[in-house]
Amino acid sequence: MIVIVDYGMGNLRSVQKAFERIGRAAEVSDKPEAVARAERLVVPGVGAFGDAMLALRERHLVRPIRDFCATGRPFLGICLGLQVLFEVSEEVPGVTGTCAPPTGTLEEGLALVPGRVVRFGPEVIRRGLKVPHMGWNVVEPVGRSPLLAGVAKEGVYFYFAHSYYAAPRDESVVVGRTDYSGWFASAIGAGNVHATQFHPEKSQEAGLRVLENFVMRT
Repeated sequence: MIVIVDYGMGNLRSVQKAFERIGRAAEVSDKPEAVARAERLVVPGVGAFGDAMLALRERHLVRPIRDFCATGRPFLGICLGLQVLFEVSEEVPGVTGTCAPPTGTLEEGLALVPGRVVRFGPEVIRRGLKVPHMGWNVVEPVGRSPLLAGVAKEGVYFYFAHSYYAAPRDESVVVGRTDYSGWFASAIGAGNVHATQFHPEKSQEAGLRVLENFVMRT
């Protein structure tokens, strides 16, 4: 069973319907026990890093998500669900991330992928681009990722809506990149942990291909 984690910050029904379109049932739940029994886990989300971590902690979901990923079962983060995989975000300045178990502070991410989340810089504005980065943009696959299998090397557009992006400490986890006044990681893969900054559920046929890859290839 695919479980979509409900922590109050995602377009959950859109993600669920996208899985239904590829013939896969997905359960939406905010229960730790549902996370524990999932065969595949999806964490979507829109909003702020600190608010997301607060919501996950209030629902007692941080440890179950970490434990799930430690089992090797496939995980997919979408948009904010990618960002919370990292240690710290510039949305919460002056905070150092940690890989230790959560201490109750709001600033700490899940720390499943080393690195931080940063805001698009002023050069984006100077070049006439807008923040947030919202709308369609190209994702270029990097290396070979099961998540992006069959996605062409050039010219495939996905839908984005974000002001911050991930800066992994280890560039080898980057499996997709996008140019927005400079390249940023738009998809990552670290073992069984996969995530996209773009919204596959809003990205038409290309997005459905990514979700199908998550089900069939990861």
